Amino acid sequence: MGRARRFQWPLLLLWAAAAAPGAGQEVQTENVTVAEGGVAEITCRLHQYDGSIVVIQNPARQTLFFNGTRALKDERFQLEEFSPRRVRIRLSDARLEDEGGYFCQLYTEDTHHQIATLTVLVAPENPVVEVREQAVEGGEVELSCLVPRSRPVAVLRWYRDRKELKGVSSSRENGKVWSVASTVRFRVDRKDDGDIVICEAQNQALPSGHIKQTQYVLDVQYSPTARIHASQAVVREGDTLMLTCAVTGNPRPNQIRWSRGNESLPERAEAFGETLTLHGLVSADNGTYSCEASNKHGHARALYVLVVYDPGAVVEAQTSVPYAIVGGILALLVFLIICVLVGMVWCSVRQKGSYLTHEASGLDEQGEAREAFLNGSDGHKRKEEFFI
Repeated sequence: MGRARRFQWPLLLLWAAAAAPGAGQEVQTENVTVAEGGVAEITCRLHQYDGSIVVIQNPARQTLFFNGTRALKDERFQLEEFSPRRVRIRLSDARLEDEGGYFCQLYTEDTHHQIATLTVLVAPENPVVEVREQAVEGGEVELSCLVPRSRPVAVLRWYRDRKELKGVSSSRENGKVWSVASTVRFRVDRKDDGDIVICEAQNQALPSGHIKQTQYVLDVQYSPTARIHASQAVVREGDTLMLTCAVTGNPRPNQIRWSRGNESLPERAEAFGETLTLHGLVSADNGTYSCEASNKHGHARALYVLVVYDPGAVVEAQTSVPYAIVGGILALLVFLIICVLVGMVWCSVRQKGSYLTHEASGLDEQGEAREAFLNGSDGHKRKEEFFI
């Protein structure tokens, strides 16, 4: 038979002797652990074998092999080796009902036997992730993760954005296997819509480093938003303008309504879903246009103010600008010239002035001084000068 899958982990070696006290060991066995669906090898080691009868029996005490000859018609059991030192059988597609003690019996003068215990583990399948109720922005979402069969009990973990979330786990025994569940709760907003939450399951039945996981995509519902985009910034008479209403929301609004203030849309307007097209624009098309969208969580409205420019008026306004600038510059120059002329006249005319001097103050009282300065001892003398 093929060897498509093979998982085998010897956990405990049980060496026991079945011979009489003082004699050498006659039969030795090994305990074996295997994952469900895997391959197990059951080995009986013989000591001092003299050709006596060797019998291998299953946990139900049914004989599998008698001296190397098949006795039970179960093709999953194959005799791999029969020698004076060892008897080895191979079990494919191990099942839970195969679990138990396998008897290695050696019939000599005294019957000797040992039991090889086979343990079958059950690896978890990919977990089943479900949401308790629809998630809405601003509220909480509760997710459950279920593994219906595992042995031993599977360990469940939650992850979001590579960070582990704290969940609450519970387990229930069902015969030889365990059912394991875990729940997690957290608040959500519209930005969380589409995020991925992972539930991982692991136990000893899986090969080292292997896990089973399920990814759940968050579905967060929220009220809509709307925004209008114009096909061009400057609109002139005769142009065609396309307005697009960009709408978000979960569930997505399936109807969009266009309007123009308290007036009806122009006759040349074509409204189709998110797009409003205005052909051959004229100044009469001016106004505030709006698009509206709604879902069961709310309503959104966006506005766009349309101003249609007359090309002739635009050109006239543009040509009038240079003349205004030139006029302003000329007025400024005239003002500066007048200021300069006033300054020159003021500087050329000087008025008569007077001031006090200390030249005669403090001179000695000699006769020459008295003749030169009259009344100099009065403290200050007024000196007058005339400027022409």
